[in-house]
Amino acid sequence: MFGAAGGLTAKPAAAAEAHVDNAFAGATLYVNPDYAANVRGSISRTSDPALRAKMEKVKRYPTAVWLDRIAAIHGGDANAGRKSLAAHLDQALAQKRPGKPITATFVVYDLPGRDCASLASNGELPLTEAGLHRYKNDYIDVIASVFKKPKYRKVRIATVVEPDSLPNLVTNTADPECALAKSSGIYTKAVQYALDKLHAVPNVYTYLDAAHSGWLGWDTNRAQAVQLYTEVAKGTAAGPRSVDGLVTNVSNYTPIEEPFLTDPDRTVGGGMVKSSKFYEWNPGFDESDFTRDLHRDLVAAGWPASTGMVVDTSRNGWGGPARPTAGSTSTELDTYVTESKVDRRAHRGLWCNVDGAGLGQPPRSAPSGFPDSHLDAFLWVKPPGESDGTGEDIPNDEGKAKDPMCDPAYTAPGAGDNKTGALPGAPLAGHWFHDQFSMLVRNAHPAVPASPKATAKETS
Repeated sequence: MFGAAGGLTAKPAAAAEAHVDNAFAGATLYVNPDYAANVRGSISRTSDPALRAKMEKVKRYPTAVWLDRIAAIHGGDANAGRKSLAAHLDQALAQKRPGKPITATFVVYDLPGRDCASLASNGELPLTEAGLHRYKNDYIDVIASVFKKPKYRKVRIATVVEPDSLPNLVTNTADPECALAKSSGIYTKAVQYALDKLHAVPNVYTYLDAAHSGWLGWDTNRAQAVQLYTEVAKGTAAGPRSVDGLVTNVSNYTPIEEPFLTDPDRTVGGGMVKSSKFYEWNPGFDESDFTRDLHRDLVAAGWPASTGMVVDTSRNGWGGPARPTAGSTSTELDTYVTESKVDRRAHRGLWCNVDGAGLGQPPRSAPSGFPDSHLDAFLWVKPPGESDGTGEDIPNDEGKAKDPMCDPAYTAPGAGDNKTGALPGAPLAGHWFHDQFSMLVRNAHPAVPASPKATAKETS
């Protein structure tokens, strides 16, 4: 371009799209080529043509990209050949349709002393001031510098901020590592720093992880969570408005709804359903009720009514032959619950590569049928087929250790003395697990249409 005096003038940078209430509304969702490549690998190992056709469909579904260590930002050989953050955003631009927004979702997951109550997903940064310094400078600052590049202004960037971090400060401070995470303030300072840096980019949307109904569904747990989240948000530059919403059920298996268990106070065999061994007096049976109650409590604590809720539905479908088709007729409480619930786990605290699980609702925005749950979207935050962790010693440079909860032979004392229900032979957390992926596709609810010509799921 030439100015009035005949000199060259710079082409103006594209203006950022206005920040909207729901990052997913009216948009297509980014399909991760790295995930599609993993699915193609499973397709090549699958002989059943019907299952292969369903995998072809799943290959085209959008999933989140996990930035689970500093190397993940840069991609390449240091991150198992995966794409860099910038390369993902370039791909999102390439997938963008004329006149149609596109939303790409990234999980920000490298907190110092990450996942203090478990071993499978331990991270690379220590729970120290030095670890916090590196988190800020080498991780969050680098992510933010990529996000704010002018060429990415036309991409809606949704971020899921630090799964399991704040929930661990609510319930797990009996664990020495979690107690230190809370007393040192490192978790809080790290999350606040991430929110401030990410919220400052107009086309970035921030969603704080909020566990799930089987963790924070009790009234006391939820109240403590709301208090903590409010304190954290008020410590950011924009207060609660620095958070676009909360996301629940990340990497978990809790159903969107329990269709045959709709009243926690219903009495069966002399006891209320919520008093059963499975629910342990927790009235939050599913994620639609949990998001409804959590949103109500946040607004009462001063959060904007526009605060959106997102549910990870990647592995909470619970289809397959074990799924009940009607409520039980038993008059014995625990039998009634066991025969009625679609969540087939022996205990809600079992979380690692759970046998019998299936894909849940496909990703979409503003899902209908849950008017009080304030749902911005169903997302596949945990890419189905990526392992939760391993019960075996596997040398690695990712800071991840074996976890007994990922060992199918382990009896979990904190989960009702049940076996873990984990699939055998699992790789490290985040690595591809073919057997799990095959199971999830087979047990999907709703069932995956066998359509090899499927296109990326569009939200509208």
